[in-house]
Amino acid sequence: MRSTGTAWGRAAAALTGLAGLLAGLVPALVGPAAAAVLPYQDASLPVVTRVTDLLGRMSLDDKVGQMTQSERGTTTAADVTAYRVGSVLSGGGSAPSPNTPAGWADMYDSYQRGALATPLQIPIMYGIDAVHGNNNVPGSTIFPHNIGLGATRDPALVQRIGRATAEEITGAGQDWTFAPCLCVARNDRWGRTYESFGEKPEIATAMTTIVDGLQGSRLDEPASVLATAKHYIGDGGTTGGTDQGDTRLTEAELRAVHLPPFAAAIERGVGSVMISYSSFNGAKLHGHRYLITDLLKGELGFTGFVVSDWAAIDQLDGQRGFTQAEVVTAVNAGLDMVMVPTDWKTFVGHLRAAVQAGQIPMARIDDAVRRILTKKFEMGLFEQPYADRSYASTIGHAAHRDLARQAVRQSQVLLKNAGGILPLAKTGGKIFVAGKSADDIGNQSGGWTLTWQGASGNTVPGTSVLAGIRAAVGSGTTVAYHRDGNGIDNTYRAAIAVVGETPYAEGEGDRPGAMSLDAADLATLSRLRATGVPVIVVLVSGRPLDIAAEVGNWNALLAAWLPGSEGAGVADVLFGDYAPTGKLPVTWMQSAAQQPINDGDGKPPLFPYGYGLTYPDVTPGDTTAPAVPAVPAASGVTATGLTLTWPPSTDTGGSGLAGYDVYRDGTLIGSPAAATYTVTGLSPATAYAFTVVARDGAGNRSARSPALTVTTAPGGSSSSCRVLYTTNDWSSGFTGTVAVTNTGTAALNPWTLTWGFTGGQTVTQSWSARVTQSGPAVSATGEAWSAALAPGATVSFGFNGSHPGSNLRPAAFTLNGATCTTGPV
Repeated sequence: MRSTGTAWGRAAAALTGLAGLLAGLVPALVGPAAAAVLPYQDASLPVVTRVTDLLGRMSLDDKVGQMTQSERGTTTAADVTAYRVGSVLSGGGSAPSPNTPAGWADMYDSYQRGALATPLQIPIMYGIDAVHGNNNVPGSTIFPHNIGLGATRDPALVQRIGRATAEEITGAGQDWTFAPCLCVARNDRWGRTYESFGEKPEIATAMTTIVDGLQGSRLDEPASVLATAKHYIGDGGTTGGTDQGDTRLTEAELRAVHLPPFAAAIERGVGSVMISYSSFNGAKLHGHRYLITDLLKGELGFTGFVVSDWAAIDQLDGQRGFTQAEVVTAVNAGLDMVMVPTDWKTFVGHLRAAVQAGQIPMARIDDAVRRILTKKFEMGLFEQPYADRSYASTIGHAAHRDLARQAVRQSQVLLKNAGGILPLAKTGGKIFVAGKSADDIGNQSGGWTLTWQGASGNTVPGTSVLAGIRAAVGSGTTVAYHRDGNGIDNTYRAAIAVVGETPYAEGEGDRPGAMSLDAADLATLSRLRATGVPVIVVLVSGRPLDIAAEVGNWNALLAAWLPGSEGAGVADVLFGDYAPTGKLPVTWMQSAAQQPINDGDGKPPLFPYGYGLTYPDVTPGDTTAPAVPAVPAASGVTATGLTLTWPPSTDTGGSGLAGYDVYRDGTLIGSPAAATYTVTGLSPATAYAFTVVARDGAGNRSARSPALTVTTAPGGSSSSCRVLYTTNDWSSGFTGTVAVTNTGTAALNPWTLTWGFTGGQTVTQSWSARVTQSGPAVSATGEAWSAALAPGATVSFGFNGSHPGSNLRPAAFTLNGATCTTGPV
């Protein structure tokens, strides 16, 4: 490596600068492809060769600049040139003017021109918090926050969301998102609970498929963006659920609960890892060499780069204003890029001085810069440094909004359905809608939506829950709305109250005291109940709330989480276009005094982890509902269709029979007026269960008929499966996590996964599945809430075990007798 501290080094640096300047002129004349005048600019060479060549040409100032991330509000394009800044970010709500896709792309290109004006022409990366869609840019699709996605239990859906988000990020010019959050939320008082996929490590582990969606198969392919696994490690386990607090656990507990999702993300090739503000047993994570260098980079083999959180190194000594000593501690602990939004010039000076004083070895600096440059080369930034504006048309595209609506309806968790009040009939009578979140897209989107904390009001384009309800009902139904519930009387057949939390983020959302509904919500619900009209509560919140004292007065309760911009997905479930399939990703407390409460801790919940009802749940013997239809009969069975018929039902309630709803495997597929229905679009050689519900003119519904199970004619493929198995080892123990996907065409109920341990391993504890072992043979079967595995569905579970020094991966997995393939789901 050439030294820049000698006269020869200074002369060489000057020549390098001249060569860079000349290289900068060539692309302006003939395009980027003609600029490969130095080895690192030659795209045909291996990345490692290019990185080594470029690193050897860099001065200390170049290297320090690459390790610096500044905020757009304190940084100009000229600053990027002068200080060789390696990355710029936008904090929450920090946007260019105009805040449009073109405005973002113009800003990005301006910074990139500043970077390419440096002697070595090293492009920048631009970081944003695109945590539920590209939530920084008006018009973007806003997907449900992670807690709702955890309720779907659908890793394939989450991967598609990652891909859609990457396209919308690319369309606005950015190339790096600080997502996904792989935190395991263990105390619902925490203000970031909604950023967690759930309280168990296997949910976040399974949902690391979003990394595949964001990054694509290659980082340099169109619309791939760099992903960030955050916040490493244990941020969801702090005492009292305090944001940026202290996680007090044994190392074994930390590894078992909080490490598995990060290990899975690393297996998927996540490009960066962000360190948590929080502490582990009193030691700040940003200075924790063992957890960053030894465990993350060493044991887990992470080859990407580590980035700090917002000004987090300033917290290392507990005093305001970061010092050179804090910079030394953080970088020597293993931080590669440091996010210093406002005081970045001070950081540059401290880092340079620390290296010159020998406080940070040059080898540590070179390792950090090598990691950063590797990702920049892999992203193709040296060949295509400017915004790809061809993806601007994907921002808020109808296909992405359809995907978001699907995610919303799959995230709905039906917690109560007394008397089978849901699903509501679309025709007949009047429905009253109330609540502060019924017509408020800002509330249903939550924090990190245009601004850091988010805001109430229709802040982004989309569909409110109220608009979704109005679009769902038929022309013969009247929908009345008043935010506070005023104007309702007993002539309405149902009242829907959309209540819950207003937006917040991070520490602003911590709730150390009461966790109940606010006074406005309680008053609205009281007005509705006073009329005697059935009350259906849709709870919009980023976590479970303390509702045990009120839920007895509600006829139905639907946990909608923070659904984002597509509120019509809630109406899809309310009116039975889709049966609810969501399962609780967290344990629902009986009172706030139980916090923290988690599955397996012995505390009796209001609703247990994994709980979730589906349709129908009509009370037998309801005299206002039509008679339950008899079991249907099938005729004309082919490989892809059949015809169902059943005896006509009767109605004793005096409203007259209006028709029927037909369900296939619990999902509504048609609403015929007569007692017959032709089913199409089935898969060959597949078993389906069909049920029928009768409904009358007043909207009353019967219970479902007994199920008819029909197997279609042969011609399709047999059942198959895929398994993603990850393990985290320490001394003589390990934690295994398994995500198994039914890739066949038939539902498996029950399912059993078997494998063998050939290294003497012993399973000691399991969760989300019943794992048993006899000698080397191990089997796992679903719990009550996960006993069935539908086609295309994924179930995740985990276990702890011991090993005698060798923890060999299983050679094969078998699901219900079928050998599975292994790899990402």
